[in-house]
Amino acid sequence: MKLKVKRLSSIATLPTYAHPGDAGLDLYAIETTTIAPHQTQLIPTGIAIELPPNTEAQVRPRSGLALKHAITVLNSPGTIDAGYRGEIQVILINHGDQPFEVQPGMRIAQIVIQPVVSVEVEEVEQLGESLRGEGGFGSSGVSG
Repeated sequence: MKLKVKRLSSIATLPTYAHPGDAGLDLYAIETTTIAPHQTQLIPTGIAIELPPNTEAQVRPRSGLALKHAITVLNSPGTIDAGYRGEIQVILINHGDQPFEVQPGMRIAQIVIQPVVSVEVEEVEQLGESLRGEGGFGSSGVSG
């Protein structure tokens, strides 16, 4: 399966897998910016993609940025639909108490390509029974 990538900036880095067998492809920043504590920034990557049919790309945080700097993807996972052809940009939030500097070439997030299942919506008067029923938030209890 191929992921087609177009550079929108001469300094853009194409998405890469850090290790063979990894699920996520790293995304790279193309601009220097500072994310103030408890603030968000939209970070451009300088690339656009063409996903294979019936797939989506999920934008996810990088665990090292989260652990070491309290930086994460605000709308995680962010969804990139197969029909989108604009620049991939990442909404980062700084949950920390120190400013965080983003540099060109820095790995800021990852994308995981996933299959998409489309459904036909059908309105019904009654839903089928299940063991869980309407039990929602906290319905399974707190203890292990």
